[in-house]
Amino acid sequence: MADSMREYQFTETLVVDENQGGKRLDQLLPARMAGLGQKISRSQIQDLIKSGDILLNQKQVKPRTEVTGGDEILVRIPCDDVIELLPEEMPLEILFEDEHLVVINKAPGVVVHPGSGNDRGTLVNGLLHHCDGKLSYLADEGRPGIVHRLDKETSGCLVAAKTDLAYTSLVSQFSGRKTQKAYIAIAAGCPVELAGRIENQIGRHPVQRQKMTVLDSPHGKLAITEYQVSHSAKNGNWSWIDCRIHTGRTHQIRVHLKDTLHCPILGDTIYAQPKRQKTKVTRLMLHARELAFTHPDTKKEVRFEAPLPSEFEPFLKPAD
Repeated sequence: MADSMREYQFTETLVVDENQGGKRLDQLLPARMAGLGQKISRSQIQDLIKSGDILLNQKQVKPRTEVTGGDEILVRIPCDDVIELLPEEMPLEILFEDEHLVVINKAPGVVVHPGSGNDRGTLVNGLLHHCDGKLSYLADEGRPGIVHRLDKETSGCLVAAKTDLAYTSLVSQFSGRKTQKAYIAIAAGCPVELAGRIENQIGRHPVQRQKMTVLDSPHGKLAITEYQVSHSAKNGNWSWIDCRIHTGRTHQIRVHLKDTLHCPILGDTIYAQPKRQKTKVTRLMLHARELAFTHPDTKKEVRFEAPLPSEFEPFLKPAD
C-alpha cells in the first residue's frame, strides 16, 4: 500500500462515466489524467496502481481491473515519481506532418526515446519542441507519441502520433501487422540464397543480454523477414539486401542477417566486428527506406520514403 508519509504532487478523486464502464483501469486513466493537465503514461499508471497510490473504490486492485460507471478512483502521484521530459531544439527532417501525426527521417546516432541515463538529446525531446508538446501521452513512460522504434544507429522512416486517435490506430496497425516496412541493408558477404523468407523465433540472448538471438520454439517471439539481394560486390565482400519485415522484433533484421543468412550488416558493433570486416564503413548500414500505413483520420493508405543516406551511395552499383 502507499506510504501515508509520502508527499504527493497531485491528488484527485475521479468518477467513472457511465459510457466508460468495462474499460481496464490502466487504459482509462491516461486520457482522463491528460484532461486534468497531467501527462502520464500507461506504464506509470500501472506502477502507481501496483504501489497502491491509485485506488478503486478505496481498494487496491490490479491494473487490468475493469471499471464500472460510478466507480471512484483515487489518484495520487508522488513527488518523486515525476518524470521531466524537456523539449530540445534539434534538426529534424520532416517527411510529412498534419494535425494527427508526423513522419520523420531519423538520423543515425539518435536515440528514439529517453531511457536509463539517457534523458537528453533523444528524438522525443526534439519532437516535444517541434510539436510544441502536442503529442499523444498514451504511450509508455517517457515515450510520448512513440508507436514504434528504430535502433539508435538505424536511419529512416519513423512515425509519431500527435493525437490519441492516431496513437491508438497506429499501435493497432503495427501490432496487427497491417503496416508495410521496407529496409535497405548492406551486409558483409552475400547470402547463398539470393531471395527468401526467414521465419523463426527471436528473443533475448540467454548469456549476452544486450543481444537478441534466434531461439527454438516455444521460446522467443515470431519474427518474419522477406529479403532479396539487389546486387553485390564482384569480389563478394558485400551485398545490397532489400528487406521487408512483417513483425517488429528488436534487432530483427540484424539478427536474421547474422544468424540465419550468416551475413552480418556492415558496421554492426553488436552482431559483428566492424574492424575485421573487409569493407569499412562509418555507421551501421541499415536504413528504413519505406513506411506505409492507413492514415488514422482519412482511412486512406499513405506511403513515405526516406532519401538514401550519403553513406549508401558508394554501394549503389557493384564494385570490383
